[in-house]
Amino acid sequence: MGKILVGTASWTDPTLIDSGWYPPEVKTAEQRLRYYTRQFPIVEVDATYYAPPSDTAVRAWVDRSPPGFTFNIKAFSLLTQHPTRPAALYADLRDRLPSDRKNLYARDLPAHLVDEVWDRFLTTLQPLAEAGKLGAILFQFPQWFPIGAANKKYILECQRRCAPLPVCVEFRNRTWMDQRNQQETLDFLASYAVPYVCVDMPQGYPTSIPPVAAATADLAVVRFHGRTDTWTSKDVHERFGYRYSDRELREWAPRLRELADQTATTHVLMNNCYADYAPTNAQQLIDLLDG
Repeated sequence: MGKILVGTASWTDPTLIDSGWYPPEVKTAEQRLRYYTRQFPIVEVDATYYAPPSDTAVRAWVDRSPPGFTFNIKAFSLLTQHPTRPAALYADLRDRLPSDRKNLYARDLPAHLVDEVWDRFLTTLQPLAEAGKLGAILFQFPQWFPIGAANKKYILECQRRCAPLPVCVEFRNRTWMDQRNQQETLDFLASYAVPYVCVDMPQGYPTSIPPVAAATADLAVVRFHGRTDTWTSKDVHERFGYRYSDRELREWAPRLRELADQTATTHVLMNNCYADYAPTNAQQLIDLLDG
């Protein structure tokens, strides 16, 4: 059986800090990361979706985490075909961008500027890779990214641009994993050894992906988004504020073991980031897997 690493999708969420999960003496950003890394072997950095990380931040993650700790990094929004605020881009590039736009997409920019964003984003992550602490770069594609030849090509372009850094892909358009296309999608990813991100999430929405546990590479990734009935809310805590029950986690434990039987490593990230829900559920899941 391969390794199963369980953690959360944030260690800095304000509601987590206010929840009392961190001991009273843990007060600074450095102390919080050091405390987190003593509890779990992996974390996902979601802030990198909203803005590229600074060199200083990445080096701090390396310095403040123990050997063998793993960071998964969510790809910057511009690179996953999401809307991006001009203010989130590198400061020296902003003068060369349209100034009257609330949001920009990669298609709005000259190709050489998009290439520059790719290069800088990946270069900044190099210290994590050199320290052996980069797990994978998560490409979560938007709901307007359906199955098709052009989008398959873009997935492979992302893999090529990142190489040798590992990637994994998550879908939010149901066409990839509906009954008609599910096997095609998994076969496509497996043929290029692109890890599929399995999800547990609310069902019945255009963005809903079924909870299929499938391995398409030596790495498997599972993200738990909760099962709220407020999935379409603009309030992030209303969307992800869900505490999994013991029964719901028990349903996943054998499925995670099956993934581990097929892979070298399985990453399990609790993305129900509200109060102490994510770390509490992550620890419950670890106990179930160890039991």
